Amino acid sequence: MRRITGWFWALLVGSALAQAAGAAPCRNDVGFERWLEDFKREAVSQGVSRQVADSALAGVTFDPGIVSRDRGQGVFQQSFLQFAGRMADGYRIGTGAAKLKQHAATLARAEQQFGVPAAVIVSFWALETDFGADNGKLPVLRSVLTLAYDCRRPDMFREELIYALKVVQRGDLTPGQMVGAWAGEIGQTQFSPSAYFKYAVDYDGDGRADLIHSAPDVIASTANLLAQAGGWKRGQPWLQEVRAPQSLPWEEADLKIKHPRSQWAKWGVTQANGAPLQDDDLPASLVLPMGRSGPAFLAFENFGAFLEWNQSLVYATTAAYLATRLSGAPRVHPGRGAPATLTAPQVLQLQNLLARQGYDVGKPDGKLGLTTRAAVRQAQLKLGLPADAYPTGELITRLGGSNVSVPADAPRPVAGPAPKRAPKQAPAPQRARAPNP
Repeated sequence: MRRITGWFWALLVGSALAQAAGAAPCRNDVGFERWLEDFKREAVSQGVSRQVADSALAGVTFDPGIVSRDRGQGVFQQSFLQFAGRMADGYRIGTGAAKLKQHAATLARAEQQFGVPAAVIVSFWALETDFGADNGKLPVLRSVLTLAYDCRRPDMFREELIYALKVVQRGDLTPGQMVGAWAGEIGQTQFSPSAYFKYAVDYDGDGRADLIHSAPDVIASTANLLAQAGGWKRGQPWLQEVRAPQSLPWEEADLKIKHPRSQWAKWGVTQANGAPLQDDDLPASLVLPMGRSGPAFLAFENFGAFLEWNQSLVYATTAAYLATRLSGAPRVHPGRGAPATLTAPQVLQLQNLLARQGYDVGKPDGKLGLTTRAAVRQAQLKLGLPADAYPTGELITRLGGSNVSVPADAPRPVAGPAPKRAPKQAPAPQRARAPNP
């Protein structure tokens, strides 16, 4: 069961399309005071003392603004180059390098204990909150209580609220200190309350796990979560940028398909600089976040930990790529000119077209997730197109749809050699918010 940080936020996005499609607004018919009393009894039955439940929730009220934010989450699409160009930028590279030096001893200790490299920990630290600069400013108990009382996902947030009370009861944070993002994430790497209770570590020896103020606790807790919940394998790589030839059997480019690195070498895949690929038996998948004409990566078993953190392929690839940059890798090559990223309406149209022809896309929602990409691959194979699982306007047309327009500033294919400069970077740091999975 995924119960991790960035994933917790990603699960919340994208409700706007469902509302627009005619989903009836929900309402809780039980009065708030009665509901709260019932919840406290449930919390006590789950190991929370009545004193903690009463004191921590005293004066905590329902916040309609949280529900509005939850309902108002829109669907948007960003390509890997767009997202990584903003989020794995010069600021995070420079500040990340400084953090690697500043906390070298703690990071080395955490890597020895949990097996997770320093660059991986620092990558999530950078993307989630800009190293603690933007942890969120809302009372966590009020936010989670509101979403637990709301009828859209009450079971999920009732459980999170119980874990939040357990964090208070354990003495890690007081209710007043428990301030975070609007959906209840806490700390410098944005743990859900359940992840906080299960994986937070006291690493500075003060007797409590404080992911808001203590850098050692943040470092160790992030490593602990990746090791335990993410299944991190000590001493193994996570991502390697490569170049793939146009003659590659593109249907093999799938996260579910793994081949020895030696097999990818036989198919003509090289290192990013054109040097021969390592000739070993390390299993890897070929990841094409923007299709066969965009950047290409070999993803090893540890890449699964990035997807456990956040199921968005673009976010996970960006986090893994940033970790390679912090480890000394060069900027990503933009490829040969990937096609324009489809807009959310285009993806929704594509999903409906695929579903009508019997392909499994899950619930059509306008988000280019792994299920939709798998269906795209199947349709490409049937239509005799290169099966790289990346949807295009041509595919929409071939399936009988109308290729609706895309924004004028969307990336377009380029003729000739790809430019060597990096994607344009944001001039100032921004908090990472993942594209939809």
